[in-house]
Amino acid sequence: MRSAGRLELAAALAAVRVKTLRMVETLDDAQWRVPRLATINPPLWEIGHVAWFQERWCLRARDGVLANGSLLAGSDRVFDSAAVAHETRWDLDLPRLAATEAYLRDVLDASLAALAIAPETDDGLYFFRLALFHEMMHVEALTYTWQTLSYRAPLHPTPIVAPGGGSPDLVVPGGKAEFGARPGDGFCFDNEKWNHPAELAPYRIAARPVSNGQFLAFVAAGGYREPRWWNPEAYAALQAAGRELPRYWRMVGDKVYARRFEHWLQIDPDAPVIHVDAHEAEAWCRWAGRRLPDEREWEMAARTQADFEWGDRVWEWTSSAFEPYPGFSPDPYEQYSAPWFGDHRAVRGGSFATPRGMVDERFRNFYLPDRGDIFVGFRSCTDA
Repeated sequence: MRSAGRLELAAALAAVRVKTLRMVETLDDAQWRVPRLATINPPLWEIGHVAWFQERWCLRARDGVLANGSLLAGSDRVFDSAAVAHETRWDLDLPRLAATEAYLRDVLDASLAALAIAPETDDGLYFFRLALFHEMMHVEALTYTWQTLSYRAPLHPTPIVAPGGGSPDLVVPGGKAEFGARPGDGFCFDNEKWNHPAELAPYRIAARPVSNGQFLAFVAAGGYREPRWWNPEAYAALQAAGRELPRYWRMVGDKVYARRFEHWLQIDPDAPVIHVDAHEAEAWCRWAGRRLPDEREWEMAARTQADFEWGDRVWEWTSSAFEPYPGFSPDPYEQYSAPWFGDHRAVRGGSFATPRGMVDERFRNFYLPDRGDIFVGFRSCTDA
């Protein structure tokens, strides 16, 4: 989708809008009222924000300012994520659901009309592509919100297909390579700018993410009770929470179950472990005598190793802090990357809930390292 033309973009924008509306169509009155958590948004605010973002960048942006009024009176006051603090979104006087859904339809119709006459160039299509990817991200964000709240599985299958067999190491010779986007290569996010060389030492990396069975061995060995495997602050938080299992796991006799949306399912030992934070991933790696790959090692393996499996199961933690590439400059949507540099961790790949048009080996996702509510796991590597 990074090089999609007008026709393909129009179809994709219409399709993802259907998904956005389908995400919320089965919610009852009680489910619209969600707890005030730092990791989720009120669903009504989230879908209204999706419409506002598309309208702001596809219809109203003129030389960095808003050139005209919104199709929904008052939308700037409630749906601008840069101006409305997260913790206040539960207290807003939001438009009713019917008005918000009409806003979504009206903005899409107007955006498609504007797209039909936009120049068929990267600059001419930039904001339409940005709006598409933004909405895809929110479809996945709503999906992990449903997981957090034990709601019914939405648009995606609950099971994660297990590949079967082991996870052999792939030998990557390393060497000099270029990372980051090149001017003229189609759409890119600002944190992918610009291409730059890096020299990587040889390394070995697992062909697949760490499985439930592999992680269960760490649990069975008392890994959650052994401080030497853990970052001290993370271990203290773990002890304070009294947690000795990954999120959403529970033991019943000698069986292990995990909650997937509203159901408790016995874990598949071959499927990738999911909902572990970066500290849990690093603790497992220390216990196993391995480490997390940094994001350039992850990307080089994804580009060069035919047996490197990624993109349709779990996002993957890396050891890299989310930092700007050399030559970074913010794009017009300045709040996308720059506020999160430094304290977030680079995450790569894609999950079973990631819309396929988002999946790209260059894409740099990013989360705080204690986030395990997202659909994230990890793979390990070693020096060659």
